[in-house]
Amino acid sequence: MLSPERLAQPDYEYLAQRHVLTYMEDAVYQLLENREDISQYGIARFFMDYFNSVCQGTHILFREFSFIQATPHNRASFLRAFWRCFRTVGKNGDLLTMREYHCLLQLLCPDFPLELTQKAARIVLMDDAMDCLMSFSDFLFAFQIQFYYSEFLDSVAAIYQDLLSGKNPNTVIVPTSSSGQYRQRPALGEAGVPEGVEASLFYQCLENLCDRHKYSCPPLALVKEILNGVQRLTFYGFLGTLSKHPGINQALGALPDKADLMQDPAMDEELERLLAQVPGLVPAVTATPELGCPPSRTPPRVGSPWRPLHHPRKVDTESDGSTEETDESET
Repeated sequence: MLSPERLAQPDYEYLAQRHVLTYMEDAVYQLLENREDISQYGIARFFMDYFNSVCQGTHILFREFSFIQATPHNRASFLRAFWRCFRTVGKNGDLLTMREYHCLLQLLCPDFPLELTQKAARIVLMDDAMDCLMSFSDFLFAFQIQFYYSEFLDSVAAIYQDLLSGKNPNTVIVPTSSSGQYRQRPALGEAGVPEGVEASLFYQCLENLCDRHKYSCPPLALVKEILNGVQRLTFYGFLGTLSKHPGINQALGALPDKADLMQDPAMDEELERLLAQVPGLVPAVTATPELGCPPSRTPPRVGSPWRPLHHPRKVDTESDGSTEETDESET
């Protein structure tokens, strides 16, 4: 039964909101690319498998970046897949560098852009020391907001820079390739001018931005809650608070709460089932159940078996980092 909201919504708006045409175009493209293999069991079976994979969130595995960032569902699915595949990094207490985390991302998406990984790392590190080690949970939650809200954060970066330069906050700000870059904050001036921008003014600009933004934005009520607690703030201070706010994580719905980050009973059960089919591995696993399941740097392909598309998207923004200091949380 359709919801009242759905009944009152025109069909074309509903299809656009759910990005149905994006998935139909991708399914048809893959159908044509693999028509010889599909002819063995029929078109109906192919579409059933494809959309089951979309519903399960496994359709984004090993796909090109232009596809995994094409819809909010794809982004949330990629975040969940990254967590499920590599949570043992956090479970083992390993600390990795930005480039090591980027290598893990490339195992799931070979052409994942380095710029996005760098921006996520700077939310954690708050400085230019990009070779520092990071815990899995710190990087994951920072990566979540950077990846899911990428376009929104580019616009926020442009607003922040304009507020620093004293421009009218009511001016409509359109981010460009240069304004989307996360620039280094200026040092404290000789006259002792406070760093950052006024929180109330910053919120007014973000409120206007969310009203007209066509991409995903964090819930305004939670943004207001964050900004009400301070008088001034820096750009990376704002992003760091966003990444650590449990309400933002719950609203996005891709990852569990931080307390449950290392737990995934469904995946553990599935791995145990798969390992039980491999001779020689069962005794080692059952003899030391406290060790859990071994991490897999090359997770098995799940879902649609069709060949991925190959039209990677070039990311034209670069991040320069920030010198703001913060306490890095440890897990």
